[in-house]
Amino acid sequence: MKDGKFITLGIESSCDETAIAVVADGREILSNVISSQIDIHTKFGGVVPEIASRHHLENINEVLEQALAEAGDLSLRDVDLIGVTNGPGLIGAVVIGVATAKALSFATGIPLVGVNHMHGHVSANYLQYPDLEPPFLALIVSGGHTNLVQVTDYNRCEVLGGTRDDAVGEAYDKVARVIGLGYPGGPKVDRTAREGDPEAVHFKRVMLEEGSLDFSFSGLKTQALNYINREKMAGRELNIPDICAGFQQSIIDVLVHKAMLAAERTGADRLVVAGGVGANSALRTALDEACLSRGIALYTPAPILCTDNGAMIASAAYYKYQQEGADDLHLDAYANLPL
Repeated sequence: MKDGKFITLGIESSCDETAIAVVADGREILSNVISSQIDIHTKFGGVVPEIASRHHLENINEVLEQALAEAGDLSLRDVDLIGVTNGPGLIGAVVIGVATAKALSFATGIPLVGVNHMHGHVSANYLQYPDLEPPFLALIVSGGHTNLVQVTDYNRCEVLGGTRDDAVGEAYDKVARVIGLGYPGGPKVDRTAREGDPEAVHFKRVMLEEGSLDFSFSGLKTQALNYINREKMAGRELNIPDICAGFQQSIIDVLVHKAMLAAERTGADRLVVAGGVGANSALRTALDEACLSRGIALYTPAPILCTDNGAMIASAAYYKYQQEGADDLHLDAYANLPL
């Protein structure tokens, strides 16, 4: 406890960001330190799990010290709760965060809470919007997940739809790699698409069976790769901005359509965006227009809170602890952890 506020330390290491944050009362960010490995993995065209785990191990103590210092020179004695991502994610990476959290809890007696990474992404909105409370509809879009979720309480939700194959961020990364934009693909495709014509190269919109709230992006990815290969074999120069614009527009049309269908079906009047792809400028604009025309309030966290960070984990941990109490030191790490 510090100045009468409940202090949560949040640890996130599910992929290639070593992130630790300090949050007061589940809503106020006191520090949010992120050590990114983008430069390390760029030369490989994507995240190499073994390398990510090794760098988490090397970085995590330094990141912890920095997070406490930036929160106002706090010490662990000021921390009331430790929250940590315990899945889903790259298992070797998740293990580093969980082991660190358990060691800190064991050494200090501070209660420990494991957090589902997807709950963390949703909780980023509580940090951005202090008055936001469940229930609401959430669109979770990231490198590993694409879900429409009805959030009924801080730690309870119903999955309405999800991807049957590739997550949206995965499709972005694969297409970006083939056309030479590199990693991470999402932000680079988004920037390049601004210079292109979304109608110049048409890609299909995969809606699946009528009324379905599920997603499928593997066919779109294959269509994009086939188009690029055909153009190269024919000796035609690729218009990269047009390809990016057309590819991105096909994804956005599907995401917006499904989100609006889910809102209509559930009667939701609030839509929350969560996950790294939630930072996509074109998606945010399209959702804003669609929600405005339907009287739906749209919540989009700042881009830094869309990407993996410890603050969102601290917020999720705070609310889980309030409702369910602490986990014990048998807390495990999971590559797959359902919502």
